[in-house]
Amino acid sequence: MPFRPIAQERVATSVSRQIESLILRGVLRPGERLPSERDMAAEMGVSRPSVREALAELEREGLVETRPGAGAFVAEVLGSAFAPPLVRLFATHPEALFDYLSFRRDLEMMAAGRAAREASGTDLDVIHAIFSKMEAAHEKRSSREEAELDVEFHMAIIEASHNVVMLHMMRSMFGLLKEGVFYNRQTLFSLRPTRRDLLDQHRAINDALQARDDVGARTAVAAHLDFVRDAMEEQLRRTANEETAKLRFEHELRRS
Repeated sequence: MPFRPIAQERVATSVSRQIESLILRGVLRPGERLPSERDMAAEMGVSRPSVREALAELEREGLVETRPGAGAFVAEVLGSAFAPPLVRLFATHPEALFDYLSFRRDLEMMAAGRAAREASGTDLDVIHAIFSKMEAAHEKRSSREEAELDVEFHMAIIEASHNVVMLHMMRSMFGLLKEGVFYNRQTLFSLRPTRRDLLDQHRAINDALQARDDVGARTAVAAHLDFVRDAMEEQLRRTANEETAKLRFEHELRRS
């Protein structure tokens, strides 16, 4: 017969599998500090040595890192799928910006459609709560806060799509955006006419998701990222024109 004896799983293995699952599903995020060994042991109903053994196993696998005197953290390496030399190329070649926006558009349209169909009521509550914070930040005219909430809003949609591969890929992409590799979000949100447009676009996305409107959510995401692309093109054009004007001015001064 093809049956084999069932081996009882070690407690430490069960603990590590639970932590791995939380990391995979995006519940535990890159850089996030894990609870103390004592707290984890109490929550899972196991001994501290079992938790310690599990953390050591996860650290060997590169999923967790321990910092002396600070505790255990989800490894930051999970948040970046791009090697530093490639990141530098992205940052120094403008054409990468538009490829990035095109890639985001395709994947976020897919994610928004999935979220409209697959999101739980709690997922939708999270998205709506973040949008409400965006409205409050807009009233306070806090472009920094609006820019930070922008990433949270889009990541909440990715999370609500319940696709772990897409989740980690897009988390890595947004990590580059937060670092200003492609463009400065705070600058984009500080432009007065643009701020209102961006808020309205996020409202349209949120409204479609709350109504579980698959097509409407995809259309709203596409319109938003097309607007961002056009704004970036305009900004690059104006920057190039200003550089040309400065060269002409400097040349004119040397001639006089």
